[in-house]
Amino acid sequence: MLYPQKLSSKSSNLLVKVLMLVSIIVAIILVIINKLTTPDIHWAALANGGIIYTWITVLYSIHKNTNIAGHVMIQTIAISILTTYIDYKLGFKGWSFELAIPIILMIANVTMFVLTIVSHRKYIKYAIYQLIICLCSLIPIYFIYENLVNNFVLCYIAVGVSAVNFVLTIILCARDVRDAIVRKFHL
Repeated sequence: MLYPQKLSSKSSNLLVKVLMLVSIIVAIILVIINKLTTPDIHWAALANGGIIYTWITVLYSIHKNTNIAGHVMIQTIAISILTTYIDYKLGFKGWSFELAIPIILMIANVTMFVLTIVSHRKYIKYAIYQLIICLCSLIPIYFIYENLVNNFVLCYIAVGVSAVNFVLTIILCARDVRDAIVRKFHL
């Protein structure tokens, strides 16, 4: 049985650079077409936002020793920014704050909880990322406080899911966290 040849690091770096150059050329062509055909509608900005998001994902994914929890965190932040940008470009109706970001945060918290259950012995590797996601999950409180949303339901649910996730994770991993702290700080 023959296996496919693995790309060398030099050729894969060249491939990434060529594809990035192609993406930049496509982005410029999209802007030119947009300006020539429909200058009042900024659809090229939406497409280019998608291209930037894709490259953030690709570059982070091909980085060696990528921690899956770190990947979840980067995706949560990147897709939240992208949906807000799309909402802004479409006249800011608020759907990114009311629907998209709370749903993204709930999915991220559930994903982190599943990671914790599946690999609770490796929880220390995920802890900082989970804390960052939990902190990001408090953003809907800001949306409510500043009256940036009309419908609070998903915002409250997102914060609640984050709180439950955090508490359950502490309960499930308290001994592991304590042992790691004792080991690290020689207590």
